[in-house]
Amino acid sequence: MIRLKAVWIFVLTALSASTAMAQRDFSDVKIKTTPVADHIYFLEGSGGNIGVSVGDDGVLLVDDQFAPLADRILKAIEKIGGKKPKFILNTHWHGDHTGGNEFFGHSGTIIAQTNVRKRLATVQELGGRKTGPLPPGALPIITFDESLSVHFNGEEIRVIHFPHGHTDGDSVIFFTRSNVVHMGDLLFMGMLPFVDLDHGGDVEGLVRDIEDVLKQVKPGVKVIPGHGPLTDYEGLKTYHRMLVDTTTLVRKAIEAGESLENIKKIPLPNRWKSWGNGFIKPDRWMETIYKSMTRS
Repeated sequence: MIRLKAVWIFVLTALSASTAMAQRDFSDVKIKTTPVADHIYFLEGSGGNIGVSVGDDGVLLVDDQFAPLADRILKAIEKIGGKKPKFILNTHWHGDHTGGNEFFGHSGTIIAQTNVRKRLATVQELGGRKTGPLPPGALPIITFDESLSVHFNGEEIRVIHFPHGHTDGDSVIFFTRSNVVHMGDLLFMGMLPFVDLDHGGDVEGLVRDIEDVLKQVKPGVKVIPGHGPLTDYEGLKTYHRMLVDTTTLVRKAIEAGESLENIKKIPLPNRWKSWGNGFIKPDRWMETIYKSMTRS
């Protein structure tokens, strides 16, 4: 429970990278490295989970957490035989996934979906906090609308935009030969998710996105979530079932004419109660679903 609460504190402070850095002491954060498959690694620290490809072509990084952790992230990469990343893929715009862009962008190429650059390059407001614009060196210099491929370290790394899920700029990263997928914040494993309704997120869109990913992954796939532990196909299916079950509850309540206040009191089904132990409590998740379904 403590770990889940900590994850959500970082998610919320990440609404503004500069504010997060001013309020949070990162001195005690350590970067944990876990081998995933072949030359793919999973790094945990503070903020969004990081994926790393290390090989003959160099290093490719998926997300880069907060700026104060960049040196520690680089040292973790060096311990697994890598150097400064040649490519940095941003799964979306939130500061706990892009805070290290300026540091890593000096030596590498930042790539992201078109809407990610738009948001990073302009002032954004979320949760009453304003952030941006980021300096030019922290912005993606290669953008795409639907998809692109990076042929690197012996495999095609497919970067595919899944629209209107967590935000309007989410990408899923498919390491096709290694059979590893980095989901970004489309996947919060073991906890209720944060859906950024103010920046293109949509709960029903999130459900569809997870359905689409499930159709594309192969047996034996390893799945890196944006937050939470490493998982697999069955874990992704479980997350999808949680989304379907909880959105169905709210949809039926809306159809029955229930008020938002009553909908916020709907308890999680027993099988999902532990998923409500993070920072996002069941009442907030029910409210998010309601607002997503009823907005014009």
